[in-house]
Amino acid sequence: MNVDINTFLNSGLLDRYLIGQTSPKESLKVEEYIDRYPDVKATYDKLQDQLEFVSQANAVKAPAHLLNSILSELDEKPVVALQQKPKKYWYSFSVAASITALLFAGSSFYFFMQNQKLASENQIVVEELFDLRNDIDENNSRLELLMEQFAQLNNPETEKYILKGNKRAKNLKTVAYINPKEKTSMIDVIALPALPGEKCFQMWAEVQDKMVNLGILSETDRRLQKIPYTEDALGLTITIEPKGGSQNTSGDIPVAEIELKLND
Repeated sequence: MNVDINTFLNSGLLDRYLIGQTSPKESLKVEEYIDRYPDVKATYDKLQDQLEFVSQANAVKAPAHLLNSILSELDEKPVVALQQKPKKYWYSFSVAASITALLFAGSSFYFFMQNQKLASENQIVVEELFDLRNDIDENNSRLELLMEQFAQLNNPETEKYILKGNKRAKNLKTVAYINPKEKTSMIDVIALPALPGEKCFQMWAEVQDKMVNLGILSETDRRLQKIPYTEDALGLTITIEPKGGSQNTSGDIPVAEIELKLND
């Protein structure tokens, strides 16, 4: 790989192109490098795969009721009642005046009810807009988290560790991503075997002669999750503990463990 390609890959242009943050001129340059250099194309394909993995792990479905509620409100139309034609002949001025007063009162009541209905509909729209604004804020926060996780996965200092279960937990599979330089740790719980209701899986970091609790493992929230970074950790271990977790390991044989290369 020549110096020009190294300089290009280290510039961050490829990362920014992938998430749509390059100018038209920068985009043309990136596309030219992808077409011309196989090493750049390979790096681009790898970044795409990593971004797709993070996106799927953090995918969140939009609320189904929201669009239906807005469409329902748009479909509703005020129904105007047809007024009967006044009689052609009036027997007296007093009768005409009384009928006019009644018609005026009825019209006033009708418009009052219409105003009340419009006020109610306006309030519904305001509430829906408020919910949409909250959804936008939440989605922005999720996007920031996704980009942070993507950056960690793409960091050359990040080490990947796959923990597979032994005979006691054959289907267990967990992937840990640890960056000793940035002091960050993430975990992806891929699969956990079923346990009795009074038991749970718990992860530990081995530090010299003690075990540091890293939390309970669960498949209910399938996404990359942060776990405490442990300085000078020698390995990761998963054990079966009582429901709710333990502050100290029960001393039972681990169901999965792996040595770390953080101190190499």
